[in-house]
Amino acid sequence: MSDMPLSRRELLRTFGNGFGTLALAGLLEQAGLLGKESVTTRPSSRPLASRPGHLTAKAKAVIQLFQNGGPSQMDLFDPKPELSKRHGQPHPEQVETFQLGNRNVLMGSPFRFAKHGQAGMELSELLPQLASVADDLCLVRSMHTENNNHPFAINMMQAGKTFFGRPAMGSWIGYALGTENQDLPAYIVLRDPAGYNTSGRMVWSSGWLPAVYQGTEFSATGTPVLHLRPSRPRPREAQARSQDLLSQLNAMHLEEHPRESELEARVQNFELAARMQLSATDVLDLSRESSATRTLYGLNNPATAGYGARCLMARRLVESGVRFVQVFPPLSPSFQPWDNHGNLRDGLKTICGHVDQPSAALLRDLKQRGLLDDVIVMWTGEFGRLPITEGADGRDHNRHAFSLLMAGGGFKGGCIHGSTDDFGYRALENRVSVHDLHATILHQLGIDHTRLSFLHNGRPERLTDPEVTGARIVHELLA
Repeated sequence: MSDMPLSRRELLRTFGNGFGTLALAGLLEQAGLLGKESVTTRPSSRPLASRPGHLTAKAKAVIQLFQNGGPSQMDLFDPKPELSKRHGQPHPEQVETFQLGNRNVLMGSPFRFAKHGQAGMELSELLPQLASVADDLCLVRSMHTENNNHPFAINMMQAGKTFFGRPAMGSWIGYALGTENQDLPAYIVLRDPAGYNTSGRMVWSSGWLPAVYQGTEFSATGTPVLHLRPSRPRPREAQARSQDLLSQLNAMHLEEHPRESELEARVQNFELAARMQLSATDVLDLSRESSATRTLYGLNNPATAGYGARCLMARRLVESGVRFVQVFPPLSPSFQPWDNHGNLRDGLKTICGHVDQPSAALLRDLKQRGLLDDVIVMWTGEFGRLPITEGADGRDHNRHAFSLLMAGGGFKGGCIHGSTDDFGYRALENRVSVHDLHATILHQLGIDHTRLSFLHNGRPERLTDPEVTGARIVHELLA
């Protein structure tokens, strides 16, 4: 190699080739002339067809119990005796806060902890039902994330980046593996019928992936799938003829407008809706469950009935072949029910009272049906809380440490992974990033996170983006 410096002309010629290649790739992609890197070649006529991944899968589906608001790790999963001992004293460092009005004063937990299961997993008195299945839980105490603002941290947990417009994890999984039931979507969302949690529908967006992979909302009350049936009853023959005509018109329109993702997704959704008329209502009919099962999930208790119904529906959906089911918490005590900036004691009691029994019931039910080995259950918020007091009795957001629970799907039961400092402020030992978590979940589903990609704007995009994030599979969490 010559030691002579490059002339300006040589520099432009050398680096211009790279820019030109990127520009050409973008133009070819827009014209549909550049292939998209993926797990397997998927025919556009069956984008949700079930497909194998890169690896031998340990699990085939995921249920995500998303706890919007940021559950407090030192009050639920990560007891800190030193924090209680030094209650009321200044924190030895100036912690990073989100809200104004924080005092840099330590606040011990008002709740008792006890050991549970063979591993002696210490859990809060607020979660007695989850504590009773401790031997099935993989507790990660060393999670950390990149932002302490709800919308951005939620997007990080769901889509691997803090900014919006990217595909959710459920969309990536549907894109990679399809669904085992062609009469149901690959990705289904169950929210409180009363409304939306933070960020609303953006949480289950497919981003720039084909729109057929976005999350589909099902209702836990009333008609499960909105607008599934005609408002006025029609003869089956007439409806069949209408669907045939619609299919012909759609095919003609697609022929004139090739490679339009939204249009293709709409056609696929029409056809899927026709199939769901025959199957979805049966799958989601909770009246078919036994009295014992309904009691297990707390459907006879107003405090647990709503969340319990969604957890039970999630079990029925994965049992029927759905790949990814996302369950959102109640809108009580707020649309961010774990966001305890004030009145921590009562707020945590309320939300734990809503979700503890149904969450544990889901694990018990899956296990007794022989499904827990095949289904990953993920219980997590977007970040944790600070060890200092906000006002008199609250905790602010903390991106430096939080805890979450994994179960089933080859995750190690009775496992306690990682640790935080004496006050629960920073993850210290065996730290796990959100990208690491995503890589590990994909691995259990048989997907190599370094190979799952989609060409967007000339760049192969990934959920984990390992070259940038350093994402790794956390084998210590796996059985």
